[in-house]
Amino acid sequence: MKRNKNNSLFDPVLLRRSLRASFTKLDPRQMIKNPIMFTVEAVTFAMLLLIVRIAVTGDTSQGSLLYNLVIFAVLLLTVLFANFAEAIAEARGRAQADSLRKTREETPAKRIEPDGQSHIVSSSELKQGDLFECVAGDTVAADGEIVEGLASIDESAITGESAPVIREAGGDKSSVTGGTKVLSDRILVKVTARPGESFLDRMIALVEGSSRQKTPNEIALTILLAGFTLVFVIVCATLKPFADYVGANITVAAFISLFVCLIPTTIGGLLSAIGIAGMDRALRANVITKSGKAVETAGDIDTLLLDKTGTITIGNRKATRFHPADGIAPKAFVRMCVLSSVADPTPEGKSIVELGTAEGVRTDPVTMVGVRMVKFTAETKCSGVDMPDERRIRKGAAEAIFRIAAEHENPCPAGIAATVRTISENGGTPLVVCENERITGVIELQDIIKTGIRERFERLRRMGVKTVMVTGDNPLTAKYIAEKAGVDDFIAEARPEDKLEYIRREQQSGKLVAMMGDGTNDAPAL
Repeated sequence: MKRNKNNSLFDPVLLRRSLRASFTKLDPRQMIKNPIMFTVEAVTFAMLLLIVRIAVTGDTSQGSLLYNLVIFAVLLLTVLFANFAEAIAEARGRAQADSLRKTREETPAKRIEPDGQSHIVSSSELKQGDLFECVAGDTVAADGEIVEGLASIDESAITGESAPVIREAGGDKSSVTGGTKVLSDRILVKVTARPGESFLDRMIALVEGSSRQKTPNEIALTILLAGFTLVFVIVCATLKPFADYVGANITVAAFISLFVCLIPTTIGGLLSAIGIAGMDRALRANVITKSGKAVETAGDIDTLLLDKTGTITIGNRKATRFHPADGIAPKAFVRMCVLSSVADPTPEGKSIVELGTAEGVRTDPVTMVGVRMVKFTAETKCSGVDMPDERRIRKGAAEAIFRIAAEHENPCPAGIAATVRTISENGGTPLVVCENERITGVIELQDIIKTGIRERFERLRRMGVKTVMVTGDNPLTAKYIAEKAGVDDFIAEARPEDKLEYIRREQQSGKLVAMMGDGTNDAPAL
């Protein structure tokens, strides 16, 4: 895999920016935040004054000019290195924020003016209350509410769920988030977020490494190191009287060198950089932490609640089996399924084609001559093809295909409804296929458990963390997935209040609980 240049530790742009910041951070008002390095900077300044004095007076009782210049250079480089380490960690966090900021500013928006005309503007120009239009292939320019139309939206950039969702005007599924992508149809969106308060703005604020909070352990360690520094100041100060008593001549440079060597300079210099770099490394693994305190708290968790879809399972539903209706040849049904999925760009549609290919059914350019593709829309909830021989093949949600068949007075074949129900009860998703409005069978989709998830839960168990899966599935399906994934417990047919009640019970028993979820119904538990 090609490595992104911006992720490189030695990216020239980041290095130049960090080098400049190393000098600007010499400002005592900034250095005082790190008592140890502030002390080193103070003695470095003292060495500079001593060098000036030697250069002006020519007095070599404190050592030669060259000797003192070497000591001064080493001290200055020590301070600059500490500043550079922190600056480069901060610069990487800012580079991530700049990337998000660029996305926010460069996303084009089709703003609808008061006269009804559409004009292309930058998303950064949109204000609360503005209207903009999105069609298939467009990126949603800003957070808002759909006021007209409905569409299939890819929200994977926001939620991590790869399966598209339907958003439509009215009801509780009308909100859209800036940065998501419209996959079908057309929508008219009203901007609801004020400038600086959108999802991307919040993301930018989170990834700015320089704004992080120090952890309790980091604060305690800083206080401890500051205490050690004070002790060694006293130790070095008492050496002067002893040296005078025995007649030894110890130069100022020697005192300063001893002091800097005694105090924990390296720890103090790298403490902030370690914290920032750790948060940046977590960010590259798609883990965003609001503060170092959150990271430390994660180490004390006793119970972890996890949403099923997209967390325990991969989120991409895959075709696992074809169920032809009675009287339909299996090979012919598989061909219908493959043809109906040619125009379906979703992971589910691609998996149907892959499963059909594995069973020996392929589509080649010759067979597709004269075929009209019917793409999926949020309104019809189905996709398919119109063949040259006037066959109309459709594949979609069970209720949509059942409705199409009923409108043409075609009965549902025996066993199809039972197959749909069985697939649903087993945690799968049934897609019904019809030809010329006659139902021909069902495609079974299953949400596959992530590879290695069982081993991860076993590691958490050894760490003393209890894992609990929460899902809206029925108890039988939930039990099956929980056993296969290896979680310690599960909550089936979970409502928001059920998740909240479980968390409260665990907290009342003195346990620290963490919750992983991405839906509105997870909000109370989160």
